[in-house]
Amino acid sequence: MTTSPDRPLVPSTLLDAIEPRTLDDWLARFATPEWRGRFIEGWLFEGAPERRAAERQLAAAGVRARLRSAYKPLVHWCIEEWPACSTGERPVTALVRYPVHPAASPRRFLLEAYPLAALVPDCEFIFEAGSSERHYEIDLVFPGGARQSHRVFAPNRVRPDVTGTPQLCPSGWLRAGTADGAGDLLDAAQDTEFECLFWCAVDAVRSHPWPRQEPYFERLDLRVDLPGYECRLDVGHECVSTYEAMHEDLYFGLLEFFQKHSGRPPGDRRLQPGQIVPDVRRAAPGTAPRVRVELRAFDTGAQDAAAWADTDADQPLEALGKAPSAARIALELDLLGGDAFVARSRQGRSIGWRYLHGSRFPVLVSGGQHANETSGVVGALRAGHALAAQPGAHFALLPLKNPDGYALHRELGAHHPCHMQHAARYTALGDDLEYREGAPLYEREAVEQALAVSGAQLHLNLHGYPAHEWTRPLTGYIPLGFDLWTIPKGFFLILRHHPGWDGRARELLERVAAELRNVPGLPEFNARQMALYERHAGPLTFEQIHGTAVTVSETPHGTPVTLITEFPDETVHGEAFRFAHGAQCAAVLAAERAWQDIMAGR
Repeated sequence: MTTSPDRPLVPSTLLDAIEPRTLDDWLARFATPEWRGRFIEGWLFEGAPERRAAERQLAAAGVRARLRSAYKPLVHWCIEEWPACSTGERPVTALVRYPVHPAASPRRFLLEAYPLAALVPDCEFIFEAGSSERHYEIDLVFPGGARQSHRVFAPNRVRPDVTGTPQLCPSGWLRAGTADGAGDLLDAAQDTEFECLFWCAVDAVRSHPWPRQEPYFERLDLRVDLPGYECRLDVGHECVSTYEAMHEDLYFGLLEFFQKHSGRPPGDRRLQPGQIVPDVRRAAPGTAPRVRVELRAFDTGAQDAAAWADTDADQPLEALGKAPSAARIALELDLLGGDAFVARSRQGRSIGWRYLHGSRFPVLVSGGQHANETSGVVGALRAGHALAAQPGAHFALLPLKNPDGYALHRELGAHHPCHMQHAARYTALGDDLEYREGAPLYEREAVEQALAVSGAQLHLNLHGYPAHEWTRPLTGYIPLGFDLWTIPKGFFLILRHHPGWDGRARELLERVAAELRNVPGLPEFNARQMALYERHAGPLTFEQIHGTAVTVSETPHGTPVTLITEFPDETVHGEAFRFAHGAQCAAVLAAERAWQDIMAGR
């Protein structure tokens, strides 16, 4: 593909701006004689150590202050303030009445309280919709019958999102008074640097004169340095991170802007704006919060050099604790043998795949369509080696369909290895390759070739989804269009079939789900995640077969039967990653075995 003159190949800066740090501004404002003896409550997007330090500085100036997190305020109250009010005892029961606001989903604040139901050991949580629009009301019962009641403010305001739709969003807030808890001097939402940096970046992109023809750029870099925080929770892989939240909001918010600019309908995955790359990091001590927005050309060499270091390159596949390099994937394909095929990505990277011809009914095994979902890549390679050892093996193996996104995942993961990195989800063109229709096909060509060469009527398409909560606090909290994927619900199966294939498809699903019960630890893993999901997101709307959540739909597209696996793998490492790709491999082998019987009429 050529790049037209209005898409610059040299860096072009759209924005380079700094914002004052909100915490510093508040200290300068309130640590003055006129505020001595007053009471200050503030909510902002900084971590507990920084807020406690600021409280001590204000106390030294004679101001009684309490600074709280504006992001997930009930969870932070539980971590930071609950111990102080519990007199050393843990409550045995907690009744939580969560806010309900007319501008948000009825369960919005119940989701924002996640994973509270699993955060406090030996405490039974009861959640009910409350009557307040911005307060959680908590009744605690302690051993021996003692009771306490608390109200926790959830600072939010309605503001338009990137495309102009009103959304209820967490916000900075200040309350000042002449008595503790009073707001007689001040009680209002405040712009914080977290919010301002985001909207500065968005406004710079929205005001740029973009061409009408896609793609609009090669790479749109958004570097943000902010005084945020990460708070790991003792529940699964949960971590409250303002850096990750900013990444998600920038990436998906700008996708939504470019969808509107293009005239496409919301959520159209054929959109090809180019590669949107938010890189959000902690600001260095003493430096101002900063945002830079630049248009850049692709530089695969520099990108690959910036990737995380490969520390387990000599490990066997089943022992890999993180996603392997592209070189390791190519090596495994060489070891597999069979007929070799190669397609090319938008950035010119190789998309290698193998075809082994035999007497069995053929299947296509693929991974890495969404390149930040990496357990499927290893699961596909492991399954490929196991299938190749069978007499009559007949399959095509395409373990990494989106190498450009995969390279971006490894680049961003060098700084935030446990983040979801959704900017790496789609291709370097910015689209979902499954939905690509027009030439040049690039990554899509590999899929089409593999189906044509193999003749497979079953496609085993290995995917993943977030292993911890996925939020967009700057544009409404719940990710637009992905409300069913916000928190983990175990290993999940999606089955699609052509008209007339429903019987065979259903039998495949039943048999795979039955075999997955034999994966050590998987039934318990699924049950645990689904139970916590239902506490905060409501009853599962999906069918369950043998303890696995599934969904089935009829479509004329793709192979007659497509089985999509969804393991919560974004982004896990170590033993959790090994568990993930082990489950992916088991699903492939179970499906291939079942397919032989189904197609033979056995």
